[in-house]
Amino acid sequence: MKKYAKILSLALAVMLAVGLFAGCSQDGSNPSTNPSTEPTTSTEPTNGTLTMATEAGFPPYEYYEGEQIIGIDAEIAAAIAEKLGMSLQIDDMDFDSTITAVQTGKADIAMAGMTVTEERMKSVNFSDSYATGIQVVVVAENGSVASLDDLAGKSIGVQQNTTGDIYATGDYGDENIQRFARYADAVSALSTGKIDAIIMDNEPAKSFVAANEGLKILDTEYAVEDYAIAIAKENTDLLDKVNAALKELTDDGTIPGIIAKYIPAE
Repeated sequence: MKKYAKILSLALAVMLAVGLFAGCSQDGSNPSTNPSTEPTTSTEPTNGTLTMATEAGFPPYEYYEGEQIIGIDAEIAAAIAEKLGMSLQIDDMDFDSTITAVQTGKADIAMAGMTVTEERMKSVNFSDSYATGIQVVVVAENGSVASLDDLAGKSIGVQQNTTGDIYATGDYGDENIQRFARYADAVSALSTGKIDAIIMDNEPAKSFVAANEGLKILDTEYAVEDYAIAIAKENTDLLDKVNAALKELTDDGTIPGIIAKYIPAE
């Protein structure tokens, strides 16, 4: 029995030694840190949700219907999220905060009828354009502004940090610009005679004029621009996927259909 016990002990010792060597890699590292199983750093959304930053006071691109944010941008973003196999979350905030939200990772994308400008491109990347915007001038029907030529020296309302703000400041001087967090506040100021005009995008302008008696849009366009989706500089993989989705959704008629739904051909 002692002989068999010695043999058994020797076998157990050999098995233990083999197990110890198997438990370490050749360089002595722990197998639990195998590179193939280590977490990787990625800027891609990881929870299955695509988060969109917007300012939901910009009909028909984004606005509230009850407690839900709807509109062109909301529907296009939902279609993109579906293409990516994700759900969509829309966060409403001041327009001025939307690019910051993308930069800091609080949002994956920003859509708010946002125009591509050289200044914004220093902070974020932009997708391919999905719609064209027109800047117009909203005035009081019996006010002192009847044409673009009359804007010089007038008090002009804009939404802060929009292209309307940028253009108007350059054309008419900062001292003549009144900045508002939301277009609705600028419309209220125009209706009560606190400002003489508003420079804003044509589609929301039509909605505000229809809802506020005594306002009109000047016949002459102020500027034409392209709308696109803002994405963080480092998130090039998401940018590529969004552009691919935009192309597919344009080619199959989805995006033209969404735009036509909210902006019927005249």
